[in-house]
Amino acid sequence: MHQSKSLKKITTHVLQEMKRQGEKISMITAYDYSFAKIIDESGIDVILVGDSASNVMAGHKTTLPITLNEMIYHASSVVRAVSRALVVVDLPFGTYQGNSFEALSSAIRIMKESGAHAVKLEGGIEIKESVERIISAGIPVMGHLGLTPQAIYKFGTYVVRAKEEMEAKRLIEDSKILEDSGCFAIVLEKIPAKLAAEVAKERNIPLIGIGAGSGVDGQVLVLHDMLGINQEFSPRFLRRYNNLYKEIKGSVEAYIKDIKAQDFPNEKEQY
Repeated sequence: MHQSKSLKKITTHVLQEMKRQGEKISMITAYDYSFAKIIDESGIDVILVGDSASNVMAGHKTTLPITLNEMIYHASSVVRAVSRALVVVDLPFGTYQGNSFEALSSAIRIMKESGAHAVKLEGGIEIKESVERIISAGIPVMGHLGLTPQAIYKFGTYVVRAKEEMEAKRLIEDSKILEDSGCFAIVLEKIPAKLAAEVAKERNIPLIGIGAGSGVDGQVLVLHDMLGINQEFSPRFLRRYNNLYKEIKGSVEAYIKDIKAQDFPNEKEQY
């Protein structure tokens, strides 16, 4: 029997066992109670309360504007719905970079005020001290390498990262630094599949890919992209499992039509 099915609750230890046994890890984003409840009951392993909420929930162009308070609000909503999945929360831009004490206090606020199980930070060697300080307080940390959306203005574009040898070498080194610092898993975003597979083989912790091929230990997608709610975003790595934009729009149009035609509510739909 698979490890993830035999245990009621997914923990960082369970993810480690899944990697060891070669069982792939499933991970998806959620930002509110209703969706989180459906996803958790579907049997997902990890729910990421992503700073992508800045884009899909708040309509910002980047992930930068979302605040710590807003992330705590989204995380609390998700945690209330979840009984099985491991809930990981992104530390938003500006709450951990360059100051490990601030990083720790941000992580503590997320854990205390939302009830989440872990935090996620973007970056490699430059966040080593923050990662170690957070872990020393008993808070599990997930890393994030490759395309790091919080650094969009540094990169200037959302292109595939680590194609050049120097950047690839640095990514491998950073993954070792994160593992040695105590991270329980790392997300690899938009990097060549061959490189991602190599990193996953070298590390003892799970590597979760998004646009990083199939040679990693698990996959993550943004819920609104995967359900086809968000139509603007269609990178190569995205598989759309539905077209909810069309379905929801159709439902609302039918509702409007019924009201205008005085067909809703009918005799049975009133008191």
